[in-house]
Amino acid sequence: MKKSILYIISGFIFLSSCSEDFLNLSPETSLSSATFFRTEAHFEQALVSAYERLRPIAYHGIFMDEMRSDNTLYTHYAGDRGPYLSTEVFALFLDDETNTAHTAARYNEDFNGISRVNTILSRIEGVDFADAVKTRIKGEALFLRAFYYYDLVQHYGGVPLQLQEITSEEGAFLPRSSAAEIYGQIITDLTAAISALPVAATFPQSGRATRGAAKMLLAYAYMSKPEREYAKAQTELTDIMGMNYGLLDNYADVFNPDNKNNKESIFEIQYLEGDAGQQSDFIWRLIPKMDNTQDLLGVKANNYAYTSGGWNVPTQEMVDSYENGDKRLNASVAVAQGIQTGDNFYFETLKDADGYTPAAGKAYYYFVKKYLWPPYAKEFNTDSNWPVFRYSDALLLLAECLVEQNKAAEALPYLNQVRKRAGLSNLGVATKENIATERRHELAFENHRWTDLIRTGKAVEVMNAFGVTMKSLYGFILPTAFNVTQDRLIYPIPYRELQINTNLEQNPGY
Repeated sequence: MKKSILYIISGFIFLSSCSEDFLNLSPETSLSSATFFRTEAHFEQALVSAYERLRPIAYHGIFMDEMRSDNTLYTHYAGDRGPYLSTEVFALFLDDETNTAHTAARYNEDFNGISRVNTILSRIEGVDFADAVKTRIKGEALFLRAFYYYDLVQHYGGVPLQLQEITSEEGAFLPRSSAAEIYGQIITDLTAAISALPVAATFPQSGRATRGAAKMLLAYAYMSKPEREYAKAQTELTDIMGMNYGLLDNYADVFNPDNKNNKESIFEIQYLEGDAGQQSDFIWRLIPKMDNTQDLLGVKANNYAYTSGGWNVPTQEMVDSYENGDKRLNASVAVAQGIQTGDNFYFETLKDADGYTPAAGKAYYYFVKKYLWPPYAKEFNTDSNWPVFRYSDALLLLAECLVEQNKAAEALPYLNQVRKRAGLSNLGVATKENIATERRHELAFENHRWTDLIRTGKAVEVMNAFGVTMKSLYGFILPTAFNVTQDRLIYPIPYRELQINTNLEQNPGY
């Protein structure tokens, strides 16, 4: 089964036999862009490399999306305040243009992906191979460019619009386009990609972009751009309903690595456990820092380093917000119980979050359970993919889209379909509020909550209220934290980019 899945290489890896001409000073083991891009196989390799930049997007989203929302906070470790601060600032809305822990990396990785795609699109027409293959490669490339630009506009607003391979200094340093212009290009790319991409017909899928993935991203674009176009989004989402997707019977099974690219998956980022550098490590970031990781994960490792352990921690309010009987709670959140000595935690037992009562004399931590599938064989090395678009997401997004058009009666069946799988009773009416709540629980800890709050116009209100609650609970949070304004709904353009490209202007408020 796994052999059919797209495994993404890190960059280009080009190997071919040595030439017999010993005077050749450019051996084929060191191919350049001038000698590459000549065959179908070259373009397939380049396309796989363009997918590779998706991997860090999920990782940065743990901090820049999920931990920016009211779903989670982080564990405060008093013993070492130095290296933690550059990541904690995202949860507290204290980040600025000089903070490069994630914002600069994400920005650069998006543009790296765009650059790889643009090279493919700029060169593919000059190479002779089957038109059907060429069309499919272009479709996937256009989807990826749209995906990377959607990620950029969601997190930084308007950015330079690069649509050609960069071959000169002048082409490298463009001014910012408006957010509306970026969304316009996203829609153009996806409209062209849809007819070139296949409909998912068998499962597990390959991991490549499909028509359903392109339609899902297009619907998000229509519902997120400055001038919303809900009717067009409805068309795309309704089309997805007629494809071959469906909900798995058991919510937890969606995230099991044995079920990668299942019928509920519209698009997910691919990872592979092993020694090839393709592994994921999400669970190591999400569990508490502990002395005995082997008792929870099956392998001993030091997860006290600042980038691992104790991040994206579900809040008590988040746990309490689930309805009684919601099967998604225990599938999404677990409790690590044990003994605490200073900052050191010794894990003893795993508990369900639903109905948990702290035991006398024991310390406990909530953590995200979705990506916990032990035992693992190597430290910081797991097989879990990251879900980007799921069928349940499409159902709830369609419900939201319909309610925005005053079609609440049409929205209700889609909302209740998701609730039924969660073990909950049907609702009698669909509203903006109960759809948002359903999305919060259905898509919890999948990097949706922050952008959902922005799209629905609730981010400032919800996060300021969340900040008041967090300050009342935790004395370590500075008084200046959680000053959430409209300017804070996007991140700053990284400082380095402003230095090397004088055509750029910083976002307001930074």
